[in-house]
Amino acid sequence: MTEPLRIVAWGTGTVGSEMLTTIIDHRPDLEIVGARVYSGEKDGVDVGTLVGRDPIGVAATTDVDAIMGLDADCVLYTPRNTNLDEVCALLAGGKNVATTAFLFHPRRITPADRHRVLEACRAGDTTVHGSGLNPGNLSGALPLTLSGMCRTIDKITLQERADWSVYESTSITFDNMRFGQPVEEISPQASEFLAFNSGIFTEQVWFLADALNADIDEVTATVEAVPAREDHQIFDHVLRAGTTAGQRWKWSGRRHGEVLVEIETLWTVGGEYPEHWPKPQDGWTLTIEGDPSMRTHFFCLASFTRAASMEEHVRSASVATGMQVLNAVPAICAAPAGFATAATLPLIRSHVGFGNTAKA
Repeated sequence: MTEPLRIVAWGTGTVGSEMLTTIIDHRPDLEIVGARVYSGEKDGVDVGTLVGRDPIGVAATTDVDAIMGLDADCVLYTPRNTNLDEVCALLAGGKNVATTAFLFHPRRITPADRHRVLEACRAGDTTVHGSGLNPGNLSGALPLTLSGMCRTIDKITLQERADWSVYESTSITFDNMRFGQPVEEISPQASEFLAFNSGIFTEQVWFLADALNADIDEVTATVEAVPAREDHQIFDHVLRAGTTAGQRWKWSGRRHGEVLVEIETLWTVGGEYPEHWPKPQDGWTLTIEGDPSMRTHFFCLASFTRAASMEEHVRSASVATGMQVLNAVPAICAAPAGFATAATLPLIRSHVGFGNTAKA
């Protein structure tokens, strides 16, 4: 019998916890050997206990050196704020890295950073892969899969429409994404996080363009912020009238001025939707104009058949994000040293599936 792959969780937040519970409940081929946490309340707590399961005999730790010293095959890297030095140290130390946070298309990060990551991969004979939902599957794997039915492609557009009012992590909504701030303070460079977030979507446009021979010249990022018409109570925050309640982002890849690949996000808080914005369905709409043209709509829920709470429905997107990466771990560990992307890894599918693994 093959020994299970040894796994470290770097971050036990919303997405990290979903991956950990999946390993504990369903993945005997994976073994949790450590977890990096960020708070004193979690330090020393059994990983199973942290995610609402029975203890597994592995304590979480805030000690980065202790994590670096573990014998592990792969690190699930899911922090809110990324650190390239950490990732390079993990890779150079012989640990593959699977992340939902960044490095979706390393070919288009800055040359200096790309060189650092590649050198770390070569030193540790390791691989790094970034994916998730969007950026991730919906802006990477899915368009590439659909392109297999196209003779030629003229344009690819992905629209995401979502209201963040049901998302409980208000620190992300209000602190990182800056909803509730003056509309004139929302721009691709307004803060370190907005610049980072814009950068990973820019990478995804480059990814599709590079994978599908678009030969684009540039990717531009724009955002239109719109103010709230009235106050809204969003969990522990009040969104004040006149402050930012909507952000319409566009990342456009152009060749000779013509847009060939575009990702557009239509994000609101408070349920107010601007009349002049396009009105796709909630969720994600992927359109390929070409020969032939095609369109698919993606919407993620806890269930379409049973009654489920709003909390479960919101959590389903985190499950989808985590599973896209967790299900790729064996392929990442088997890949050649360096960068692995949706264009180079084999098809990633559910490991558990219907659960009848005894006959698999």
